[in-house]
Amino acid sequence: MEKISGKSLNLPILNNILVSAEKNFLNLTSTDLEIGINWWTLVKNEKEGKVAIPSRTLSSVINFLPNKPITLELKDLNLDVNCENYNTLIKGVNPEDFPIIPKVSTEEKIVIPSKKFCQSLSKVVDIAGYSTSKPEISGVYFVFQKDLITMVATDSFRLGENKMYLEASMSEISKDYSLILPQRAAKEIISIFGEKEDDLTIYFSSNQILIETSLSEVKHPQVQVVSRLIEGEYPNYQEIIPKKYDTRVSIPISELINQIKLASLFSSKINEIKLKIDHTKNQVNISSQNTDVGEYSSYLKGKVEGKSCDISFNHKFLLDGLNNIALGKDKDLEVVIELAGSERAGVLKPKDDENYLYLVMPIKTT
Repeated sequence: MEKISGKSLNLPILNNILVSAEKNFLNLTSTDLEIGINWWTLVKNEKEGKVAIPSRTLSSVINFLPNKPITLELKDLNLDVNCENYNTLIKGVNPEDFPIIPKVSTEEKIVIPSKKFCQSLSKVVDIAGYSTSKPEISGVYFVFQKDLITMVATDSFRLGENKMYLEASMSEISKDYSLILPQRAAKEIISIFGEKEDDLTIYFSSNQILIETSLSEVKHPQVQVVSRLIEGEYPNYQEIIPKKYDTRVSIPISELINQIKLASLFSSKINEIKLKIDHTKNQVNISSQNTDVGEYSSYLKGKVEGKSCDISFNHKFLLDGLNNIALGKDKDLEVVIELAGSERAGVLKPKDDENYLYLVMPIKTT
């Protein structure tokens, strides 16, 4: 929550966390007006009240306390924190100045496994690229359907698409929803929910999204993340995905990643490495050259279909795609590379799995 509150020079109140004692709950709230986080836990309250406390101070104090029961007491606009033999008084500010996190309709929802959703999102989130001229590509594009969630991200040089299938009982939406979630919000969702074993519930509205988990003891939210959405129309990305290929190679992904990492040590200033796919030898030759460092050459056996092809890629973009494909997979996994010539985008995907696709533009050598 401290990362969300951050440092705001224009609105200092945003540098605080709202601490509220309400009925049988303690509620912590932080926001930067783009993303809002609510967290609840069951407590024994003697009196209701609230105060806004500097987020960095509160976080630092809590981190130093032992794993023992904590007593919080509000004294005017100060928060008295007691834990075993520790006592701290933190100066707060007027809670009425703290912005209200907008409500999101809870009628249309999808319930999905938290860990699975975050793993799927992890495969595309870092691909999105900040753009002032094309703000739409600054986030992750989602299409929610009854039995399928499609996630897409691009920075104009590469693109990732991941599909996550759902059981019919998980979806209560009456129509398809498409939206663009800011990259920062997507990363916060992974950070908060990525290791949780329970389910996430996602609610939709026209300009916001709400994601929450529930307390196990009572029927009540535990964590809520509310984020604004990016306005605009996402590019028709499917138009740039090649429908046919001239060259197709299947190759062990772990060995390919190692050889590309080695080649990257000798790549040029534009991060170029060259792939020479030879269908007569069923192999891929990997090479790089740097006039100041030296040169590198290796080959890797695989299964090549179609024509031989020479193509150059930015090694960073290529490795990002390969690492996304390898995420959570067996080390013996094979990756499929499909090419439609040396100047058109290459498509990478795991063998025998059509759910993930990574497209990367080549470096044109002419």
